[in-house]
Amino acid sequence: MAFLSENFSPFTASLKQVDDVLEEHRPFDRKTDELLRFALSVKARSAPCVRKHFKGATAAGASDEEIAYVFALTMREAAGADDCWTHSLISDLESTGDEASCGGGCG
Repeated sequence: MAFLSENFSPFTASLKQVDDVLEEHRPFDRKTDELLRFALSVKARSAPCVRKHFKGATAAGASDEEIAYVFALTMREAAGADDCWTHSLISDLESTGDEASCGGGCG
C-alpha cells in the first residue's frame, strides 16, 4: 500500500473513508467481524490479511476451534463453488459444442 500512498494518495484516503464507514456501522461483535474478515482473506488468498485477521480473531476471543471451523468452512464452500462452476461450464460446453469459447486465451 505504500506505493499507492506515495503515488496515488486520493485512492488510499478513500479506502480509509470506507474503512471508517464500515467500522461505524458494523452490525457484528468484534470476534464475528474478525472471523468474517479471516474467511474473506483466506478466499482472497491475501497472506497479510489472513495473518492480521487470524490474530484479530484470537485477540477478540475466538478459540482455536472457532477459527479452525471458519477455515474449514471457507475451504469447503470454495471447493463446492469451484466444483459447481466447473460442472456448469462443462455442461454448457457439451450443450453448445463451443470449444473455443475462451477466445484463445487459454493454455
